[in-house]
Amino acid sequence: MSTTDLKRSELFINRELSLLEFNQRVLEQARDDSNPLLERLRFLCISCTNLDEFFEIRVAGLKQKLELGSTQSGPDGMSPQETLKAINLQTRQLVDEQYRLLNEVLIPALAQEKIRFIRRSEWNPAQSEWLHHFFRHELLPVISPLGLDPSHPFPRILNKSLNFIISLKGKDAFGRNSGMAVVQAPRALPRIIRLPDEFQESGAYDYVFLTSIIHAWVDELFPGMKVEGSWQFRVTRNSDLFVDEEEIDDLLRAMEGELDSRRYGDEVRLEVAHNCPENIIDYLLAQFELGRDDLYQVNGPVNLNRLQAVCDLVDRSDLKFPPFTPGLQEPLTHETDMFELLRRRDILLHHPYESFVPVIDFLRQAAADPQVLAIKQTLYRTGADSPVVDALVNAAKAGKEVTVIIELRARFDEQENITMATRLQKAGAHVVYGVVGYKTHAKMILVVRREGGHLRHYAHMGTGNYHPRTARLYTDYGLFTSDPEMGEDLHNVFLQLTSLGKVSRLNKLLQSPFTLHTALLKKIDREARNAEQGKPARIIAKFNALVEPQIIQALYRASMAGVDIDLIVRGICCLRPGVPGVSEKIRVRSIIGRFLEHTRVYYFENGGAVELYCASADWMDRNLFHRVEIAFPIQTKKLRNRIIQELQYYLDDNTQAWMLQQDGSYRRITAEGEEPCSAQLALLEHLSQRGTK
Repeated sequence: MSTTDLKRSELFINRELSLLEFNQRVLEQARDDSNPLLERLRFLCISCTNLDEFFEIRVAGLKQKLELGSTQSGPDGMSPQETLKAINLQTRQLVDEQYRLLNEVLIPALAQEKIRFIRRSEWNPAQSEWLHHFFRHELLPVISPLGLDPSHPFPRILNKSLNFIISLKGKDAFGRNSGMAVVQAPRALPRIIRLPDEFQESGAYDYVFLTSIIHAWVDELFPGMKVEGSWQFRVTRNSDLFVDEEEIDDLLRAMEGELDSRRYGDEVRLEVAHNCPENIIDYLLAQFELGRDDLYQVNGPVNLNRLQAVCDLVDRSDLKFPPFTPGLQEPLTHETDMFELLRRRDILLHHPYESFVPVIDFLRQAAADPQVLAIKQTLYRTGADSPVVDALVNAAKAGKEVTVIIELRARFDEQENITMATRLQKAGAHVVYGVVGYKTHAKMILVVRREGGHLRHYAHMGTGNYHPRTARLYTDYGLFTSDPEMGEDLHNVFLQLTSLGKVSRLNKLLQSPFTLHTALLKKIDREARNAEQGKPARIIAKFNALVEPQIIQALYRASMAGVDIDLIVRGICCLRPGVPGVSEKIRVRSIIGRFLEHTRVYYFENGGAVELYCASADWMDRNLFHRVEIAFPIQTKKLRNRIIQELQYYLDDNTQAWMLQQDGSYRRITAEGEEPCSAQLALLEHLSQRGTK
């Protein structure tokens, strides 16, 4: 028995810093000139969106801990104060690199392709006249400048809204001379305006920032006064919703009320133009009760993610990823009788390489089939106007028992989920909001059908959300089955979510918060024992994040016993690989590419009797203890072998893979004379119809 202390802090990487490392890898895709140019711009925007959420949730949470006087550290030993200090250093470097990449690399490269952002100093008289007309007829009627004086205090600034602080000289019509005003850019208007064709050469895409138009004619908002300067700014607020579920009667109504407060949560970051004077900066910091550590001065738009619109507005297929059509494996067609097919065999789909349409067809057939008595489904992120919801609405209207577990608290999708819940209730579906204190994150559909005098279960379980749009962007597995024991398991899980009672023993599924964590520890420890006994032992796990300390310690023990461990972790990884005597047998890689890696797969060699699960859960505390999740076994040897082969693509990737180093940094893998291998490209070649729309 080893006496190594596996709880010591130096064996764990800080969660927040690991998340920033992930965002750095996303930003590197914007630097990579092997990616199409407009996709590089999109990656830049994604890195900015990710950073916004990081401040809204993670930094906000750390600041709250500080305000409450918490000094409690995580497994890595860093206190909230130490973590915030490290975050400050790393995010400044990240932001500086974002704007350097925009200004010095992407804007010049786009200009060479006749995609230009025209500065005020470059407007010709005809362009200036047209833009002035736009200002007067599109902007002026909807803009509301707010002069600041004792009767007009500093306004409440919406989270992440674009604003201007204006320095004024002179007196207005009422004799006021406060010298300061705030202008909020109208949210209804785009942040990037394309110039009409007559003002640009053929084939060009010339754009002007809304900020430039406001800057150019801001003086017209303050007649009779002199504008001495205007500077854009943006404030980021705490956007984590808090609902005390034990003190409320109606979760939906409580969530609706809490969504309004998100717009005005506590301030956590101030972004201002790089040329903003010090006295103006000090004034803004005082208004938001922020310190200099919370200030970010940027050389460009304060909201870079708005540039993502350009990627969709510019019709240049040569500057985007080549189109593809998701594959449709035999014998799946719109006419396929899903129930007849599933009575014969299980079906495995890998999105986005394979079409999401069979999932929708499955629901549509269930809604129209007179032999179907009930449909039960969980919805986490789906969208109120989704064909998935359409099918459920039609089923409810047809008189079937439709039960939908909607997770209202899916972060940043709360409003859509509230709308969806209301629509389903109006159609007659039973809508349940899950279990108090636990987010329902499991992805599952259960159809109950009468066949030959008895009832039969048909099921779909997945690693991702029932969202047709993200099914084209995220990699996920989905399994169709009519296995009686798995159907019974799902029936019992739905009973847990909709009624009251004890936890039922499940036949084949693993479930959080009850059995999944314990089962994972046992399976990892079994691999360690097998290795010590000279039996085949290996672990391959793919998921979005690895945080939970007991799982990490179990992996360390397995490594020390000689188990080969390959972890494919897209984002956060708190395990430290390559530590002598502890984690030398563990390799951690991250794949960043065209699609967001979202599949969760757990492979255990098990002495040659391979076990393989797909799941909705990452290996994080929240997934294992505070959410309802399921892991489902892939029982068919053919399907298991297929997933193992697809995992091997990721392990062989030498173009889009990053290896986690012992110090917490990541090193990009290069082919170095070997044949280039990209997991995502290989899967596109094997599963989709490349080059078609």
